[in-house]
Amino acid sequence: MGQKKLIRFAELETFPNVLQYPKDMPGNWHRFFQNNHPITLELACGKGEYAVGLARLYPNRNFLGIDVKGNRIWVGAKTALKDGLSNVAFLRSQIDAINQYFGKDEVAEIWLTFPDPQLRSSKHKKRLTHPKYLHYYQQFLKPGGLIHLKTDSPVLYQFTLKVIELYQLKLHQSIDDLYKFTDRPEELKIKTHYEGLDIAQSNRIHYLCFSLPSEELKADKYEELKNWVFETELLLPEKKSSPIS
Repeated sequence: MGQKKLIRFAELETFPNVLQYPKDMPGNWHRFFQNNHPITLELACGKGEYAVGLARLYPNRNFLGIDVKGNRIWVGAKTALKDGLSNVAFLRSQIDAINQYFGKDEVAEIWLTFPDPQLRSSKHKKRLTHPKYLHYYQQFLKPGGLIHLKTDSPVLYQFTLKVIELYQLKLHQSIDDLYKFTDRPEELKIKTHYEGLDIAQSNRIHYLCFSLPSEELKADKYEELKNWVFETELLLPEKKSSPIS
């Protein structure tokens, strides 16, 4: 491990706005933030640009960036401390363990900003909009709570639309090319480091906003979704051009 990373990991231990694999947090986030404002999560937050950007836009809401990479969340946590943003914090943990940290109806909203699209069809269950993860979110997301997805991956975008269709989720907005709209809301103008890289080389940003039903999402459609993935995704431009597909 490089010296720079070692320094950052040591600093994380001292940051008041970073929790690393904490215990006994469900139902106690209002104590951590010292208010009862609604909580928004940025999952797989990377350097936390979105969590920090949203915190600047909405001072009367709390934001929590979640990622397993301490070296990355150091950047967002450091920025928040420097700018005196008390309504944003960071949680270091795997997303697979997300439901261990929040109680029922404790989260108001979720942002998925340029998560790993997991382009290999065999890895589709690792996509953060797979119903397995949506089931996790149901355990702590308030009824009607919005889930936002921003991605430059046509594969992840089309996959998520298929999940929404299969489970008859409520789709609030679907934009195939976000930057065609110059009058988009301020929260959709925030850019992350990965957005600037245009890894998918699609030259466009996709956006989805949807919500989950009150009924538990079950695994009965997993096989149908899997079949769709293997039958359809090889035809998508990103999969045809990607060396890892």
